[in-house]
Amino acid sequence: MLIKVDTDSCVQCGICVKACPVGVITFGNSGPEALSENGCNRCGHCVAVCPKDALRHRYVDISKQKVIDSYPVIDAETAENFLRSRRSIRYYKKKSVPREQLLQLVDIARFAPSASNSQSVSYYIIENRTVLDELLESVMEWMEKQIATGEFHHSFPIHVDSWKNGKDPVFRGAPHLIVAAAPRELKNRRDNTVLNLAYLELYAGSAGLGSCWAGLFEFFAADNEEFVSKRLGLKKGLVLSGAVMVGFSAERYLKLVERNQLQVSWVE
Repeated sequence: MLIKVDTDSCVQCGICVKACPVGVITFGNSGPEALSENGCNRCGHCVAVCPKDALRHRYVDISKQKVIDSYPVIDAETAENFLRSRRSIRYYKKKSVPREQLLQLVDIARFAPSASNSQSVSYYIIENRTVLDELLESVMEWMEKQIATGEFHHSFPIHVDSWKNGKDPVFRGAPHLIVAAAPRELKNRRDNTVLNLAYLELYAGSAGLGSCWAGLFEFFAADNEEFVSKRLGLKKGLVLSGAVMVGFSAERYLKLVERNQLQVSWVE
């Protein structure tokens, strides 16, 4: 049975039926009933929305659903400042992040929304800077080969020169890299990953850490999929879907970021 209802507690308000995004819960003679198990995407909305705590779901562990006293959890001004305070950090302290903190980052990332609640994003965390140095060299050698062909991204010569002058244009000296991977057949793997890593980046700032998308590494990985998969030990069927560098920021920004002027049109 997909759902069980405590009929003594249920007031038959129908909120769980309305909250089900795929319509597998209906209202029967004695309250909520599941029409089908196959269509359920296991989002847990029905359990979380019940005001009487009367619903149980086979695939949703009620003990792991944290009770919140009020919603919204933070006020609008706090939320705005929090979101606007996120920065792409490209200058890091030479200090490793404890494994517990790195795990916190990926743990919060899994709560991001995903297409049809597919989730399915796995993480590979590089703790050793030596591994990043090896990957950095591989990326630079690839860039040099691209330049030699005459067909390359306009920034490649700049990055190669920077590397030859002792700098790290790929990982920016970060001590760690968090790589996301998802099943190749998952149509929305990149979308899911972007949302997950966006959560990770937002949380990183609250945890006293800096982060930045490793775009150049992603560029390299797309053209060297087999090499990257083997070096990182990706499980069979998974492909790299995103990468973020992480570490303790050596920068402290004193002002909130600004963006281009809002462009909006009202459609009637």
